[in-house]
Amino acid sequence: MSAARNHRKAQVQRMKPIEFENGAVQIDAAIVAEGLGLALPLLQQEMRAGKITSFAERGIDADSGRHRLTFFSEHRRFRVVIDETGAIVQRSAVNFGDSSLPNSVRKPRG
Repeated sequence: MSAARNHRKAQVQRMKPIEFENGAVQIDAAIVAEGLGLALPLLQQEMRAGKITSFAERGIDADSGRHRLTFFSEHRRFRVVIDETGAIVQRSAVNFGDSSLPNSVRKPRG
């Protein structure tokens, strides 16, 4: 195994499920794959193809310190709410079965 590959493997093993890095939230792809009901290689393939989309929201006022991460595939929406330490405090998934996600589901709630 090359030194670069060993380094990447060590980074993956050390990563917590959700981390903050330079103001951005990093989430383990396995969590997203599970939430969207996809195998990890398919998630990665669909992300590269632009078929998986996402957005992140930062909480204010009573939700200060929390972040809501929402991921969309063709038929599912997966949402994770995390606290300031990166701990998951809530997760939810909506499966639209054979129907595609309606556009209204892709918009952040107010």
